[in-house]
Amino acid sequence: MTIEKINIGTRSSKLALWQAHQVKEALINIYPQIVVNIIPIKTKGDAVLDVALSKIGDKGLFTREIENALLKGQIDIAVHSLKDLPTILPAGLTLGGVLPRGEVRDVLVSRGRRKLKDMNPGDRIGTSSLRRQAQILHYNPELKVVDIRGNVNTRLRKMHEGHCDALVMAGAGFIRLGLESEITEYLDADIMLPAVSQGAVAMEIRDHDAKVAQIVSKITDETTLLTTSAERTFLHTIEGGCQIPVGCFSEIKDHRISLTGMVASVDGCTVLKETMEGELEIAGIVAAELGRKILAMGGKEILSSLR
Repeated sequence: MTIEKINIGTRSSKLALWQAHQVKEALINIYPQIVVNIIPIKTKGDAVLDVALSKIGDKGLFTREIENALLKGQIDIAVHSLKDLPTILPAGLTLGGVLPRGEVRDVLVSRGRRKLKDMNPGDRIGTSSLRRQAQILHYNPELKVVDIRGNVNTRLRKMHEGHCDALVMAGAGFIRLGLESEITEYLDADIMLPAVSQGAVAMEIRDHDAKVAQIVSKITDETTLLTTSAERTFLHTIEGGCQIPVGCFSEIKDHRISLTGMVASVDGCTVLKETMEGELEIAGIVAAELGRKILAMGGKEILSSLR
C-alpha cells in the first residue's frame, strides 16, 4: 500500500459532510498513515432549490459535478447517499463499496407531534419525493402534499414557519445529524416503502484505480453491498430513477434474500407492490424477476405515462 493521500469529494450539506467524515474515519482506522482530505463540491441539485426535483430530471442531479472531479483526478473517492446514485454510472467510474447501512425507514416529523393516522383532511405534508407523495396519498387521499426542498434543517424551519403541517423524510438523516428527538413516527414499509438503497453511503471510484479499490474494499460492508445491489438491480430492470414513484427494500433472513418492490401512480390511486425471495447467490436474478413482474402488473404503463 503506497498511497499517501486520499481526496474525498462530497456535497457540502451537513449530512453529506457527515457521510464523508464517516468514510474518512473508517479509512484512517485501517490506514492511519494516509492523509485524508474532504473536498466539498456543489451540485446542480444543491444549486436549484426553487424547482421540484421531479421537474429538473434526475440524471446525476446530486452527483454529476462530483463525478466530473473524480474523472479529472481532482478527487479519489466520491461519497454519495447511494439512493442518489444512478444505476448506470458514467464511463470510467464504478461503485467501489458501501459503509454499513443506517436506518432504512422514512419518518414523519410533525407540528404538535401528531402521527400520520392522526392527520386531518387538508393537512399539508411536505416532501420533494414522488415516491413519498404517492404513498402518502394512497394511505390517506384527503391529505395535501406540498413540495418542500432544502437540507434537513431548512425543511424543519419551513415546517415550523407554517409551510406545511408535517414532513416525511429519510430517518437516517435525522439520526446522523443528532436530530432523532425531532422524529414523531417511524413509518413502516407497509405504509412507506423506502427508496432503493436508502440509508446506505456509497463510495464511487475510477474503475481502473486498483489501489483505491483495494483500500475501499477494506471498509465495505458486504451485507449492505449485497442488499443494495439487489435493490439497484430492481431499479435498473424497471428503468427507473430516484425521482419517480418507485420503492424497494430487501432483507436477509435465514440465508435468503427477500425483496419488496413498488411502482405507484403519483396520485396514489394505484400502488403495485410485490415481494419475492430466493437464495443469496441469486439475489440479482430475484431482483430482476421482481422488476419484470411489477412491470407486467401495470408498472410499465404507469412509468410510461410519467415519462
